[in-house]
Amino acid sequence: MAKITYVEFNGTEHVIDVPNGLTVMEGARDNGVPGIEADCGGACACSTCHVYVDPAWVEKLPEKDAMEEDMLDFAYEPDPVRSRLTCQLKVTDALDGLKVFMPEKQI
Repeated sequence: MAKITYVEFNGTEHVIDVPNGLTVMEGARDNGVPGIEADCGGACACSTCHVYVDPAWVEKLPEKDAMEEDMLDFAYEPDPVRSRLTCQLKVTDALDGLKVFMPEKQI
C-alpha cells in the first residue's frame, strides 16, 4: 500500500492509502478525490486523469510510453517533464509518499 497525496488546483490536499495493484487514478476515483475525471476508465484513451507530479518524484516514476505521451498532447497545459496520466501509474510500495497536483481543469 502507498500513501499518495492528491492536491486539488485550489490547494486542498487528500492523503489516501492506495492498495498495491491499483493505479493512482483508481485511488483518486475510489476515494472521491475531485479533479481526476478519468472519462475513459483507465484505458489511456483520453487525458482527463492528467496531473503534475511533484518534482521530487519525476525521476522515481517509470518512463512514459508512447501512448501516454500521445494522450498528454491533449491534456490541459501539459508540462513536458511533470505531466503524467494517473491511469498509467501502477501503485506499488515504491510510490509511498507520491504527491500529485491537479491542473486547473481536465479536457
